[in-house]
Amino acid sequence: MAETLQFVVNYGYALLFFWVLIEQGGLPIPATPLLLAAGALAGQRRMSLTLVILAATAGCVIADFFWYEFGKRRGAVVLNLLCRIALEPDSCVRRTETSFSRFGPRTLLICKFIPGLNTAAPALGGMVDVPYPRFVVFDVLGALLWTSAFSLLGFVFSKQLDRIAADAHLVGGGLVALFVALVIAYVLYRWFDRERFLRQVKGDRITPDELKHELEAGERPIIIDLRHPLDLLTDPRTLPGALQISPEDLQARRSEITRDREIVLFCT
Repeated sequence: MAETLQFVVNYGYALLFFWVLIEQGGLPIPATPLLLAAGALAGQRRMSLTLVILAATAGCVIADFFWYEFGKRRGAVVLNLLCRIALEPDSCVRRTETSFSRFGPRTLLICKFIPGLNTAAPALGGMVDVPYPRFVVFDVLGALLWTSAFSLLGFVFSKQLDRIAADAHLVGGGLVALFVALVIAYVLYRWFDRERFLRQVKGDRITPDELKHELEAGERPIIIDLRHPLDLLTDPRTLPGALQISPEDLQARRSEITRDREIVLFCT
């Protein structure tokens, strides 16, 4: 933390602005430690808390406006691109769409606190054509809430953060190495778990070409379109005869699915 504090002092508000801009732009460089450090410096009267919040908020909002416009023009392609770098890419899109369909633009108030949702939510806002003034209001408020929360946390606990930094320095690099090792272990665990699941379902998968040949041969499989209703707003096309049922409604609508034919599910 001591090195982080000195780094922030040397480069100030410009560093904070560009760091948050890049992080909200999609690169996996956490901005939270920098916000805490800037808040701690404000608590020591070495930076202005107001300017800290404004600089971070500006970087956040500019990145969000970029994703909003990109999502408006390219739709679901952008959302899939953003979620591809997530640890759980298969659930990232669905989680974002579910949150947005439940809370609407209000999702922008909390999305910065949820990994994976922070950059995907603005793109989805453009994808579903949230009115620009409404997007601006909720996005600016959400950015202010996020930057203020961590900056104020650093401001209030500035003395404690210095003490933690001093204790960590006494422990040496072992604490940092342990933390890095735990993060790497968690990422590897999630990756192996995903690969194991994909291997389990590999034998049950059917390629688009195989399905096409079945339909052309006169076979009549039960096709279920599992896409989220928000996906259908930007691309309402579906396969011939497909039932549109979201995963959440499968149990309630199971009577519509006959068991005397092959069942094919698709979600993209």
